[in-house]
Amino acid sequence: MLRPLTHWLAVGLLLILGCAAGSGPVAWGQEPQEITRKLKSKIAPLYPELARRMNITGTVRLAVVVSPNGTVKSSKPVGGHPLLVSAAMDAIKRWRFEPAQMESSGVVEFKFQPQN
Repeated sequence: MLRPLTHWLAVGLLLILGCAAGSGPVAWGQEPQEITRKLKSKIAPLYPELARRMNITGTVRLAVVVSPNGTVKSSKPVGGHPLLVSAAMDAIKRWRFEPAQMESSGVVEFKFQPQN
């Protein structure tokens, strides 16, 4: 009788841990932080033509690491429509921040809405 209960408890625990692992780089109980470094140049993403024709709108969220020299070291999508993510990733690579002593990290949001 105890063995099936232990089995289901283990399965439930694995499901909970799996969901938490796939939710992004945010620790439990924390909200993602915006990057506090000052921007030197900001490039707007190009709205993908396919997304425009399909009338896809929404927000793309990227977890970004900025190197001490102000260039974007890495970015990872943490939310948004797949057709819009690549445009946001291409744009963030060209952003430049003020230099700092250490790396900075945070979340950047891009809002996509077609201009009629």
